[in-house]
Amino acid sequence: MEKNIFVKDLVAGQGVAEVFCLGGARLGQAKNGPFWTLVLEDVTGQIEAKIWSPAASLYADLAPGQFVRVEGQVGAYRDRPQVNIERLAVLSPEDDVPDLSLFVPTSAEPPEVLLEKLMELCRAEIAHAPWRKFTAKVLGQAEFRERLIEAPGAKSVHHSYRGGLLEHTLAVARLALSICDRYPALDRDTLLAAAVCHDLGKAWELTSGPGRDYTDAGRLLGHIVIAMELLEPILKKSGVEPELALHFKHILLAHHGEYEFGSPRRPKTAEAFALHFADNIDAKMNQIFGVFGDEEEAGGWSPYVRTLERYLYNPPRAPRPEAPRPAKPKEKDVHQCLLPLKA
Repeated sequence: MEKNIFVKDLVAGQGVAEVFCLGGARLGQAKNGPFWTLVLEDVTGQIEAKIWSPAASLYADLAPGQFVRVEGQVGAYRDRPQVNIERLAVLSPEDDVPDLSLFVPTSAEPPEVLLEKLMELCRAEIAHAPWRKFTAKVLGQAEFRERLIEAPGAKSVHHSYRGGLLEHTLAVARLALSICDRYPALDRDTLLAAAVCHDLGKAWELTSGPGRDYTDAGRLLGHIVIAMELLEPILKKSGVEPELALHFKHILLAHHGEYEFGSPRRPKTAEAFALHFADNIDAKMNQIFGVFGDEEEAGGWSPYVRTLERYLYNPPRAPRPEAPRPAKPKEKDVHQCLLPLKA
């Protein structure tokens, strides 16, 4: 079976008859009867779809991860394309389902490469031997590696694709190091170890592959608790000093920042604040850049972005010079410039 129409191709007014994966399925109830709210996805993205009453009553067991062939019309809701489904068929394992790679979005850089870069960053930047041993063990375990490579960074909000967790983790680790360069009093090694592990539990909180959804452990515990349980025995075997391990745990527990955002603790150290803000910056940037594609014209407004509770603007950018900018003076040269002149 070939796939000819992708999510990125769908525009209002278009008829569609194609195979998609269900990224979400929720049965609702309106005054005139039940209706389904579905998320159709493939490698190019996601689109919301509806099955209205009375047709909705024909489908009882729709679930994320199923492959479905849909026929319908693309409309628009709140300035976003939305598929109104007229007919739907769930494909069985015996059906000729297209290549799985057409349905699972993946990070632009291969997850295996992202993992190696994260390991190399730890080897190059962590000076304290117990922390170096700890991060090497976390990133080197076969089960951890397999899960990290496949894991999304979230169900739908940010980095919601294969390799998304590693892409996000590497970005947060690099941001944390940049903050340390600006504020050298920070505990660089403990902060970097926490950045590497802050979302580790998401590899167990969420399923990978088509139709990402929460696991039982994800719903009952959440990724922060899962990470704490997974990391505790590794911490003990790595020889990390108790006071450093305690601080590390606090940074992990506080990285969501506020109680209303699911944080068991609010940040109480400089390092905990640094990780919280680095995590938040990368998550927000990923959402914003995901709204505006590479071909989006500058000066345009986005549809309403529910997760950010606002419309977004794509501003014109200042032109970049072709020639490299002059090198900044070295820090010691700057200091010399600030010395008082001799009489």
